[in-house]
Amino acid sequence: MKISRNWLQTFFDTPLPDAATLSDALTFHVFEIDGVEKINGDDVLDVKVTPNRGHDCLSHRGIAKEVSAILKMPIAHDPFSDKPVLDAKTDLISVSIDDTLCKRYIAAVVRGVKVGESPRWLRERLESMGQRSINNIVDATNFVMFNIGQPLHAFDAVKLKNENGKWNIAVRKAKPGEKMLALDEKEYTLTDSMLVIADANADVAIGIAGIKGGMPAAIDENTTDIIIESANFGGVSVRKTAAALKLRTDASTRFEQVISPEIAAYGMRAVADLIVELAGGKLEGFVDVYPQPQKSMTVSASVQQIRKVLGIDISEKEIEDVFTWLGFSFEKSDEIYSVVVPFERLDIAIPEDLAEEVVRIIGYDAIPAGLLPKFEKTPEVNNTFYWSENIREYLVSQGFSEVFTTVFAEEGERVVLNKVDGVRSFLRKDLRDGLKGSLDKNVHNKELLGLAQVRLFEVGTVWQKGEERLSLGLMVEPVKKQPTLKDFVNGLNEIMSSPKVSSLEPSLIMRNGPGTFEEYNLTGIFSHLETPSSYDDLPVSIAVRYRSFSKYPYIVRDIALWVSGDTNADSILSLIRENAGDLLVRSELFDRFEKNGKVSLAFRLIFQSFDRTLLDTEVQQILEKVSDALREKGYEIR
Repeated sequence: MKISRNWLQTFFDTPLPDAATLSDALTFHVFEIDGVEKINGDDVLDVKVTPNRGHDCLSHRGIAKEVSAILKMPIAHDPFSDKPVLDAKTDLISVSIDDTLCKRYIAAVVRGVKVGESPRWLRERLESMGQRSINNIVDATNFVMFNIGQPLHAFDAVKLKNENGKWNIAVRKAKPGEKMLALDEKEYTLTDSMLVIADANADVAIGIAGIKGGMPAAIDENTTDIIIESANFGGVSVRKTAAALKLRTDASTRFEQVISPEIAAYGMRAVADLIVELAGGKLEGFVDVYPQPQKSMTVSASVQQIRKVLGIDISEKEIEDVFTWLGFSFEKSDEIYSVVVPFERLDIAIPEDLAEEVVRIIGYDAIPAGLLPKFEKTPEVNNTFYWSENIREYLVSQGFSEVFTTVFAEEGERVVLNKVDGVRSFLRKDLRDGLKGSLDKNVHNKELLGLAQVRLFEVGTVWQKGEERLSLGLMVEPVKKQPTLKDFVNGLNEIMSSPKVSSLEPSLIMRNGPGTFEEYNLTGIFSHLETPSSYDDLPVSIAVRYRSFSKYPYIVRDIALWVSGDTNADSILSLIRENAGDLLVRSELFDRFEKNGKVSLAFRLIFQSFDRTLLDTEVQQILEKVSDALREKGYEIR
């Protein structure tokens, strides 16, 4: 979520530190920061709120609470400090909830509003969030959502059917095939698993619950009377509906994380007051349908429990300071803390959660490094894993590269219920197609990789003959004077030699194509092989540095020259590399022969850039420089 530093400052009387300090504080105590950008002179942090904290931290108020606890800065203006008052009731509207997927629905009627442009401060707040200002009514609902995390919506009351001086809002399941034109001007076809907000008097859907409002009750410049919605919808229902309709919004993102129904009252009070301030009008009153109010949660943990979980000898004062800064009210009796969890903190339910709160606020660096206790029990050897690893080790030692291809295919025995695309709607029945695709992509890069032959393998799951199986697939590029598929299959037979296991045989040699082998039932073969008492002590990787590959194409050039019989090829390669520069990414001797007392050496040079596509002209200039350097040493270019 984008967090404006200027907006965050409104919660504090003490000046906030700079964006870099805020970024470090959040990163090391709660959330990663994906970046900081300047918008209208404001520092805006892109905070990567984790799913377990979406219920309270997809808001400026939630981040302000974290900053307060981490930096020990008291919040001076907390929107949740005073319980909202919704005492003014109205009989102008009735609300009915027909489904358990709505925990709370609050409606308010405001008459006599004047729709217009939002003030500058509000436009700037929304621009910092990447939002376009629409009008003072809609902007007010968006502002409150980003401020405290409660999604809100406003309907044009005049566009709804009024019977006997009363509007009637219903929260119900959509009818099968029911359609609604949404505010994005797209028509959506709904199913009976989706929750909608309906004008009950007209029996027409005016909103997709928790996701998007509808055009039938859209706010426009002529709107004078509005109905404000502040509700709480089931997260699973909202997520499934948003996924099915391919319609995700800021509101749906928050409901998907599951937020407290208590926040609905805070959101309603805040937005109603703001709309009256910005657009005028008279607040007629509220209707609050809240069948099962959220119960207060108390979690207890002893000092010893917290110390044991964290592995550090933390003092009682440190624990109590953390609880205080986080706004947790607590009582202590016989070294046991009984903590009343704030209603918005749905992630705190067990003693370990309290321990986590303590350590992340004081800092994970407070936990000293130490050795893990020795694991006395000998781990049980998994037969399938053991022999799969032996196969991998052998194939890698023979120059194979392991690939992991998609389990989805264009044809097969099992159809996927939720298709990833319109083409691959089956689970694969073999590994061959994936291996063939990988070979086709990699065979063109073998010069760049310095390979004489591309060899690929995969150990993966396939679905055939009515069951799920572990399969082994090999694919080898046919190259003269290079090993054949049969050579490698023979090597596998030696690894898995057992009187109970039949010899593996290549299942298919494609005409004018790569050699292909696939064994569809590795698990069955492994069941006949002896399970060792322990895993092999295999060597660890010797790789010391990773270098990313270039996305730009490479250029291959060969250069051959006549030399004397005692010339060292390595010295020539050094001379070539010295004069070719950084664009030369690979160079090697690939041919040598003698004729009439002379020796010919041929070198393959591969050029590539990491930031652009090379031109033939610039590679030619490099070759000319290399050739001049070779001639100066007395070599004859062929």
